[in-house]
Amino acid sequence: MIPPAERGPAGTGWLNRTVWGMAVTSFLSDMGHEAQSTLLPGFMAALGLPPAALGAVEGAADAASSFMKLLAGWFSDRLGRRKGLVVFGYVATGLSSGVIALAGGWPLILAGKFFGWVGRGGKAPLRDALLTDSIPLEARGRAFGFHRAGDTLGAILGPLAAVGLMAWGTGHGLAPLRLGRTLIAWTLVPGVLSGLAFALLVQERARLPRPHPSFRHALGRMPAAFRRMLAGVGCFGAGDFAHTLLILAATQLLAPRLGLGRAAVWGGLLYVLHNVVYALSAYPVGAAADRWRSHRRLLGLGYALGALVPLALIPCFHQGWAGLGALAGIFALAGLVSGIRDTLEGAASAELIPAEHRGLGFGLLGGVNGAGDLVSSLLVGALWTLHPALGFGYAAALMALGAAVLLSAKPEGSPAPPRA
Repeated sequence: MIPPAERGPAGTGWLNRTVWGMAVTSFLSDMGHEAQSTLLPGFMAALGLPPAALGAVEGAADAASSFMKLLAGWFSDRLGRRKGLVVFGYVATGLSSGVIALAGGWPLILAGKFFGWVGRGGKAPLRDALLTDSIPLEARGRAFGFHRAGDTLGAILGPLAAVGLMAWGTGHGLAPLRLGRTLIAWTLVPGVLSGLAFALLVQERARLPRPHPSFRHALGRMPAAFRRMLAGVGCFGAGDFAHTLLILAATQLLAPRLGLGRAAVWGGLLYVLHNVVYALSAYPVGAAADRWRSHRRLLGLGYALGALVPLALIPCFHQGWAGLGALAGIFALAGLVSGIRDTLEGAASAELIPAEHRGLGFGLLGGVNGAGDLVSSLLVGALWTLHPALGFGYAAALMALGAAVLLSAKPEGSPAPPRA
């Protein structure tokens, strides 16, 4: 018997207006901020800023995003409403492009990125909690997979549009700084439209506010199974390096045969392939997990596949180059792993988090992921400078450890009931 608080809205299937609305919203938002991310390195180079400035901007933004996931999730549980905060988060992410487009140096870029990623971090756990509230328990994998597919479709089209427009502007003789500023400003449009789409399309189920539990008390209410899952997520995340480093690896491996310029173009196209595989895999993975009722176990198998990505790069660097076919296989595998991870981490967490603390639970998941991403990218990059095998060997070991933690856990049982 599924507790009433665990069911979706009465009389609705899983592919309801809210699920569609979230998919459309994420499509628009990812199209905007992925296009911005594609344009930002060239824009900063046109401003004469060093690569270290880009690293500092991205690091500060990721740290702000991770902190806000925790704070916003806990606060929304106390408040009783989440939709307004999510709308603000999407709009803030979109408006960051307007701030960045006005920049003449790194401080305003940092301010824009920081503001946008505070909004992005704050909305993520609340959106996942709203999605969980709107669907039946038995369809969570499919719903999360459908949402992530819409998200990733935007992540495919955004960079493609950015690269195409940049190539067109360059061909027509536009100055790089003016072109970059104009295109970044235009990414504001889909970002703001995403907030409007969420406001109009997504419905929120009525919830009573819970003003009394403290942050520490709410943490103590998290089940042991969820804490164990977070340990596995953290281990895997500490090895799962940013995919910008994967693009850099492809560029370095292709450069001896193609030259640096062509290698960079192919690195970007391989990343598009990664996102295509991600988009195509997200829904089938979620549907399979629903059918087999094994979200955490399939997630553990996905983590094990993830360890093969850095392992495959070690022999490539040992011989000093790699063919396009081999790299396409590595990027496709990384895309499949991303589809498994982003779909099943949310669906598996929804099984374990008490209904009254869903905001905080998804905030914890996002915070652990954010901290892992920061640690992995810093450590893999630092070890890589010593020797690529050190960086990628470390990544593979931590990802395999995360898989072992999940696969050694007890099989899924019935979900945690709401607590009074």
